[in-house]
Amino acid sequence: MKYARLTKEQLEELHQEFINFLATQSITASEWDTIKKENPKVAEEELDVFSDLVWEGVLTKVQYLESISEQQMHLFHLTEKEMKLIAVKVMNPEIDLTSEVGFNWFKKNWQSDFVDYMTASKAYTDEPNLDKFQLIQQGSVITKGELYQWFDKVIG
Repeated sequence: MKYARLTKEQLEELHQEFINFLATQSITASEWDTIKKENPKVAEEELDVFSDLVWEGVLTKVQYLESISEQQMHLFHLTEKEMKLIAVKVMNPEIDLTSEVGFNWFKKNWQSDFVDYMTASKAYTDEPNLDKFQLIQQGSVITKGELYQWFDKVIG
């Protein structure tokens, strides 16, 4: 398995896609039930292959990731050739960017001396989707990139 198995909830959401996946292998619903009962290892392998296919599709399309903690924001733009980062650090221990109050403070004070910015870019390894997946595993979430784009304009 290259990525991670989808959660039960994710698999439920993708129920129809999983049925289609099994159909491409000529596995009917009754055959799937038999496989699950009589050969759970094969069933697990099918779930892993399906999960990797889903992740591969998602990771190929993702363009922006964000990771926001109490004092920092890591905003990623995943271009074709590299990962670009805008890192924001708030040096006011009273501020929690994950709270509405803290984020509102930040919106008013983003140019103050209490806020540091850093930009960086990094080439992908031989496995760009795995690089993206590792960021997600570390807590980044897929976004539309509005924060990244805004910062790119104002500090770029």
